[in-house]
Amino acid sequence: MQADTLEEVATFGAKEALLRLGVPLFVEDAGLFVDSLNGFPGPYSAYVYNTIGNEGILKLMYGVEERSAHFISCVCLAYPGGEMHIFEGRVDGRISTMAQGQEGFGFDPIFEVEGIRFAEMTQEEKNIVSHRGRALRKMVDFLEKKRHEKA
Repeated sequence: MQADTLEEVATFGAKEALLRLGVPLFVEDAGLFVDSLNGFPGPYSAYVYNTIGNEGILKLMYGVEERSAHFISCVCLAYPGGEMHIFEGRVDGRISTMAQGQEGFGFDPIFEVEGIRFAEMTQEEKNIVSHRGRALRKMVDFLEKKRHEKA
């Protein structure tokens, strides 16, 4: 399903999965938002990566000085009966001028945080600063709080 926001995509996916599985679950969606491209590709990141890839983004950014960008991860935690909770994580960075690094996937070779591309970080390093790590930590904190409230 494609939608105009990550929250819509994650919520739709969670509802569909609940219908099939009927158990508590979470669905995550993420996107790269490039400021000078008015937030493009945003929720269309997977499609854009699969069609033009990192090289296409770099071509779109050729000669552009303002290279700030951010990743957002949206996690939808869903329970049978309709209870849903959304957790968002964000990491600010910039689009580099060339792809570099062997780790990670997707736009990792062109997205950098404090001068280091995601594709140059170990998985452990990336998990500390990444949008996905931040969203999932928020979900874990929520679940721990909920567990303590029941105790």
